[in-house]
Amino acid sequence: MVHPVFADLPVTVFEEMSGLARELGAINLGQGFPDDQGPIALRRKAGQALIEGSNQYPPMRGLPDLRRAVAGHYGRTQGLDLDPDREIIVTSGATEALAAAFLSLISPGDEVLLFQPLYDAYLPMVRRAGGIPRLVRLTPPHWRFDRAMLEAALSERTKLVVLNSPLNPAGVVMADEDLALLAEFCVRFDVTAVCDEVWEAVVFDGRVHKSLMAFPGMRERTVKIGSAGKLFGMTGWKVGFLCAAPPLAKALAGAHQFLTFTTPPNLQEAVAFGLDQPGDWFEAMPAGLQRSRDRLATGLREAGFSVLDSGGTYFLNIDLAASGIDEPDRAFALRTVREHGVATIPVSAFYAQDPVTSVLRLCFAKGDDVLDAAVERLARAKGR
Repeated sequence: MVHPVFADLPVTVFEEMSGLARELGAINLGQGFPDDQGPIALRRKAGQALIEGSNQYPPMRGLPDLRRAVAGHYGRTQGLDLDPDREIIVTSGATEALAAAFLSLISPGDEVLLFQPLYDAYLPMVRRAGGIPRLVRLTPPHWRFDRAMLEAALSERTKLVVLNSPLNPAGVVMADEDLALLAEFCVRFDVTAVCDEVWEAVVFDGRVHKSLMAFPGMRERTVKIGSAGKLFGMTGWKVGFLCAAPPLAKALAGAHQFLTFTTPPNLQEAVAFGLDQPGDWFEAMPAGLQRSRDRLATGLREAGFSVLDSGGTYFLNIDLAASGIDEPDRAFALRTVREHGVATIPVSAFYAQDPVTSVLRLCFAKGDDVLDAAVERLARAKGR
């Protein structure tokens, strides 16, 4: 009676580790959410809109003011020229945007290229839409693909490529040459790209996010997905954006109308306000997170851990094997939360095949005192 894709799905590693953190009173560096509650001006705007504005159905594609604000934001920050009326759809979070993309663009038997490590929602949704996953395995420390890997993975049967950049969990901002290479293959094989770019504003060390949509040949074949929850550090708001050329957008809207249909209007108004009048948020937010990243990385290195580079997202990774820890990532993560009171995420959970088992993901979007205490506890776990 249950569809086989969902019949035996395990509890996600995020739910497992966050549940253990709550149960044991542990520091939670596992699930990726900030301790801060987000810009107060946006929260006030949402509250005002809830009381004074409409609480009835907004337009299915999203409030016009928000679609215009999204187009303006991406024009200013990424040089993209998007038509707010024909090329932008507001969704109930990026996960719903992904579902709409997969349901509208995948037919049974279509091959879909995905890169491991991958966000845990991708595979079940691709399979439920009837797609056949083809996996490309990325590995530390650089997590890059090359021409040979794409030659082996793509074929005339490939219909869709799914790209997450900046990449969770690796913390990698894709290099321009890698994006150009992927664009070349998408054009060569007439493939549509679904680009999960929710971390686009969370990049460090002077890096600038570049969308695959901006590369030659990709404007008409790219679905760009963004997230207000990640842009403004309010992960519970669940306001997402689908951006695509009109023929794709029409299909995406068709799926979206039968998923959530629409998104709370007060949150849409507040996000539009935040995108139109961000102040210094898009400079101050990544700068603050970069300081937190550096604080955690410095503490871990002083404790003897080998820390991998993090160019974006809320995450950095430690290489257990290079740190002298002869223990798989999942075993170390479970022991650390149970015995030392720190929840983390084993990166092996982001692989469907042939996992990397020596890397642990930590969320640094926390206060200094939390990060310092976590370092002390991880040091004890390392030195058992």
